[in-house]
Amino acid sequence: MPSGAGARRKSMDMDQGRDPSVATVQPASVNESARVLDEKSSSKRSGLSRAMKSRHIVMIGLGSAIGTGLFVGSGSAMAAAGPAVLLAYIVGGILVTLVMRMLGEMAAEAPSAGALSVFADKALGRTVGSTIGWLWWAVMVVSVAAEATAAAAIVHSLWPAVSQWLLALVFLTSLTGLNLLGVAKFGETEFWFTLLKVGAILAMFVVGGGILLGWIPVDEPTGFGNLVDRGGFMPNGISGVASALLMVVFAFGGVEIAAIAAAETKDPARNIGRAIRTIVLRIVVFYVGAVLIMLMVLPWNDSKLKESPFIAVLTFAGIPGAGTIMALVIVVALLSGLNANVYGASRLLFSLSDRGCAPSQVTRVTGKGVPRIGVLLSVAFGFAAVMLNYIWPTLVLKYLLNAVGSGTVIIWFFVIITQFILRRRMSTEKTNALAFKVWLFPYANYLALAILGGIVVLTCFDDAGRSQLLTTFIVTAAIAVACRLFSRAPSPKPLEEQV
Repeated sequence: MPSGAGARRKSMDMDQGRDPSVATVQPASVNESARVLDEKSSSKRSGLSRAMKSRHIVMIGLGSAIGTGLFVGSGSAMAAAGPAVLLAYIVGGILVTLVMRMLGEMAAEAPSAGALSVFADKALGRTVGSTIGWLWWAVMVVSVAAEATAAAAIVHSLWPAVSQWLLALVFLTSLTGLNLLGVAKFGETEFWFTLLKVGAILAMFVVGGGILLGWIPVDEPTGFGNLVDRGGFMPNGISGVASALLMVVFAFGGVEIAAIAAAETKDPARNIGRAIRTIVLRIVVFYVGAVLIMLMVLPWNDSKLKESPFIAVLTFAGIPGAGTIMALVIVVALLSGLNANVYGASRLLFSLSDRGCAPSQVTRVTGKGVPRIGVLLSVAFGFAAVMLNYIWPTLVLKYLLNAVGSGTVIIWFFVIITQFILRRRMSTEKTNALAFKVWLFPYANYLALAILGGIVVLTCFDDAGRSQLLTTFIVTAAIAVACRLFSRAPSPKPLEEQV
């Protein structure tokens, strides 16, 4: 750029209150979309808070993946595949590792409250980016309603004097208020929620290990024999493993919220890389380790293991009140998921608004950097769904969850494709300078696509899964049409973000 133009830009920056020392974006040499991995992001100029800490990011991602999918859903997965469920968890662990590494690479270079939605916008166009954003938002707000309802049902079973709808209302109101207090309060609460869940897993490790080592006496045989003595390691064949794999992948869904949260840290590029490495390792260890111990302690076809595996192990060890203890842990897991989804949905809605894909009022933030309208709109859906579920308890959430239940598959697919396109567009120099890289690119993308494609094919052979997948595709297509027709012009960007 000529020196005169540079001086005029510097003067303009100073007049508008921007720091002229911030590096400006240079014109792209190949394509405008190659700018997506620039250091600038909408969250940096938006007024969102930067009060999130690195430990918060780790726990948010970890907590989003460790929930009822492990504490309850793992029992159904074990019943479907027998001991071979371990293979499903290993394959699922490989997939989530690759997907999070791809998302982490993009988020480390250009942290944004919209995360994948923003990256897909640059790689595949505005309609695709906004469609992914709204689908992701829908997955999260439906999860908010489901988690509030499920947590209320469990507490109501322990405390019948209080109505289930009232408990759901209290949970939603309390966590809405918490999110409005600021991102630091949210991050700290999520940290302690997740710490409690991790504590429950470690307690199960200790109890299960004590049984296997003979420190806790039991009346039935335990150990490696339980992995092969009842029909072999794969008693239900490959179809059983396939069914379990579907459950495993959906259980891992939600870990992507860490990429959204990274935009509200002081050093996003450094924190997201550290968080991704830690999150993925711990998820795989906790899931595979917990399931292995449970399968060695109790036979895979034990009805109690299918119903509630953690409670089954603790009860088998003779621990009094095991059912009540784990019920409360599951409630915490649900509230943790609710808390994280309210946060993620509000930031995603903020990003959509900032790009002209949602009402412009959503970009307003409080003095604490909270997009208040985004929070309220996101939980409003949850309040409505809970009330409707009170009127039609067997219908509303069933249809909502069916509509977006396969959303994780679509979101992960676009993570893989988006990262592939953006990396291909980057120069060698830029690629070498990446702070956080995908291993073995592009072969990692091919492997992830193959696993995900296999899961989709397997889903098509399951009646319930096929219906859910088809419904989600239809909803996604409807969102795409709406985004194409009703998006407004994005808000003006500062001069240094224009090319």
